[in-house]
Amino acid sequence: LTAAQSSDAILFFAGEEAILSGEANSRGIIDLPGIQTELIQELKKTGKPLIIIVMAGRPLAIQQELEMADAVLYAWHPGTMAGPALADLIFGDCSPTGKLPVTFVKGSGQIPLYHYHKNTGRPASKSDVIHIDDIPRNSKQLSLGFKSMHLDYGIEPLFPFGFGLSYTKFQYANLTLSDKVLDLNSTISVSADVQNIGNFETDEIIQLYIRDRVGSITRPVKELKGFEKIRLKPGEMKTVNFKIQAVDLKFFNGEKYVTEPGEFDVWIGPNAAEGLHAEFTFE
Repeated sequence: LTAAQSSDAILFFAGEEAILSGEANSRGIIDLPGIQTELIQELKKTGKPLIIIVMAGRPLAIQQELEMADAVLYAWHPGTMAGPALADLIFGDCSPTGKLPVTFVKGSGQIPLYHYHKNTGRPASKSDVIHIDDIPRNSKQLSLGFKSMHLDYGIEPLFPFGFGLSYTKFQYANLTLSDKVLDLNSTISVSADVQNIGNFETDEIIQLYIRDRVGSITRPVKELKGFEKIRLKPGEMKTVNFKIQAVDLKFFNGEKYVTEPGEFDVWIGPNAAEGLHAEFTFE
């Protein structure tokens, strides 16, 4: 703490040892082990910029630490060149470009949570969510309705699948479909303009998601169907194109792979929770 008080900024390396994750090494509580959070609380009191680098083998529940940090870099368990790589990112020689390959939950009680889950019989929207601390006293037991949500965590994860920030910002616009109807012999081109509206040249990973609204068996609310990595200079804009064919709509119905007619949603965006939306029909 004394060293932190005399520093310009604080780099706090948090996380868990390799032995704590992996096959046959499960944890019931997935927060930072030990007294790391308490130390972060004390470091926050110094008023110095606090950068947390998390080295862990799983998505940890770091909501509390996230609120205290000025920046968080999730490094996972990197290899022998982790030191130079992290130094390049922290000091701005390179910009982070990675996207999360998993969904980060707010706590272990939110598990399982993933972008391609099946819809529930009583899905909740953001307007339905009421936090446990905001429930009026003496409310009747059934007064909140019957929507699927956590009263403490809500309905959103800490970070959605595909999420990732960089040292710049990107703007998505002009989602266009070449056709509104797809059949077994045709192709739909889905495109969007992506512009770097920040001051740092770096990469962005653009993601394509679709949803089959109705199927002979229940279908996921969203499925990743493609992604493309592009590099943009400050102010530069590029048009990203994806192709959708009947084969991209196939699913296993318990007996065989099929493609069923119906209505579909399509998104192009930076992660599973955000994006430009359009619709098309498969006949």
